[in-house]
Amino acid sequence: MKAVVQDRYGPVDVLEFKEVEQPVPAAGEVLVRVRAASVNAYDWHFMHGDPKLARAVFGLRRPKAPIRGRDFAGVVEAVGSGVDGLKPGDEVYGEADGAFAEYVCAPNGAVDHKPARLSFEQAAAMPLAANTALIGLRDVAAVESGRSVLVNGASGGVGTFAVQIAKAYGAEVVGVCSTRNVDLVRSLGADHVIDYTREDFTRGGRRHDVVLDLVGNRSLGEFRRALTAGGTLVLSGGGFYEGGSLVGPMGLFLKRRLLAPFVGQRLLELPARPSKENLAALRELADSGKVTPVVERTYPLREAAEAIRHLEVEHARAKIVVTV
Repeated sequence: MKAVVQDRYGPVDVLEFKEVEQPVPAAGEVLVRVRAASVNAYDWHFMHGDPKLARAVFGLRRPKAPIRGRDFAGVVEAVGSGVDGLKPGDEVYGEADGAFAEYVCAPNGAVDHKPARLSFEQAAAMPLAANTALIGLRDVAAVESGRSVLVNGASGGVGTFAVQIAKAYGAEVVGVCSTRNVDLVRSLGADHVIDYTREDFTRGGRRHDVVLDLVGNRSLGEFRRALTAGGTLVLSGGGFYEGGSLVGPMGLFLKRRLLAPFVGQRLLELPARPSKENLAALRELADSGKVTPVVERTYPLREAAEAIRHLEVEHARAKIVVTV
């Protein structure tokens, strides 16, 4: 099968479109014929091995998982022993390393039926990004109707889902983005949109019950100024690459852990993990029309490196999708 492979860390030039052996599903795994896969910040963090401390997990000298891509939509080709609820021919979506390929093996617990209302391209845009937004808002921040939620990075992959999910929970949503994305964020249902090139949301005087940070471009003190006295800050890491770092957004997380016990506000981190149950919840939101993925652009599989370059260099809005 064809796949996008890297054998060392570096810029997009390390990615190679080549023939590799087709995977075989082990017990508890599903083999999916990939129809579409989306690009995430996760991909270029993994590609660069950035931050460098993360290489303890990614692989010290080269990636342990050589095929890039994380989330996908496609058709079940085969299932391993112990897999219930899925069978060959089912249209599915989910998460697994190696999605930039014609076939991918994924754990049964990270795959579920595709939203019927969505195309493969739209469905592929959801798993990692929408799951991150869902966990951050529902599980970590416990967002309820009537709460004020500010999304920093509202026009990005996770942000576009966060705005819609927060609205689905009845929150008043404030989205922070650049000038060119104001109309997009407003169209997603945001009640107020802040253009960060013209206004500093940490100095405007307005305070919010929840601040969901998807960029990592502010200090804890600045974020806290935008929170109510008992408000919740949810940190989800940086959404951009600045040429390599030792700790990257982990530095902000370490400061949070030192400060959190001594302040009245809740300063929390977002632990995003793939989940069949969350995919089912997202499917319900999509099929009810409450959440619709926004796809800015698509690339064929052989041009996946260019898709990552576009996300990394041009700060793409919403989602970039690779078609297979």
